[in-house]
Amino acid sequence: MATYTLRVNGQSRSVEVDPDTPLLWVLRDQLGLLGTKYACGIAQCGTCTVHLNGTPMRSCTMPISTVGNAEVTTIEGLSEKVDHPVQRAWREHDVVQCGYCQAGQIMTAAAFLRDNPNPTEEQIAAAMHGVLCRCGTYTRIIAAVKTAAGMMG
Repeated sequence: MATYTLRVNGQSRSVEVDPDTPLLWVLRDQLGLLGTKYACGIAQCGTCTVHLNGTPMRSCTMPISTVGNAEVTTIEGLSEKVDHPVQRAWREHDVVQCGYCQAGQIMTAAAFLRDNPNPTEEQIAAAMHGVLCRCGTYTRIIAAVKTAAGMMG
């Protein structure tokens, strides 16, 4: 066991865990941040996506020992009032069905739009391609990301 001090959603948090513990389990089990979900466990589906210094990363395979001083942002830290443009567009387009992949989808879209403020539908589809949706709401996901881009621009 080792003690790690993390910067999560703008707050300093200390945890005592095994160095190989994935960031996902530290967030969920140690810090009680349940918005980030577990799905595949091999960093292939994107459900567990969080931002590490603003870059979308898969937290299910990232050992806590590699996080260092990076700022971790989870879905809970994306916006204080759940009013980030991507979150608003998600509601407007009624994207959610089962909702399981939504945190990963939203975190991926938010980082993508920060770096690509006026994307084409093809660019959106390519950026979102790595986050799997069990319910197949891809058409609504693309529409919501496009709407969010308009809100942010």
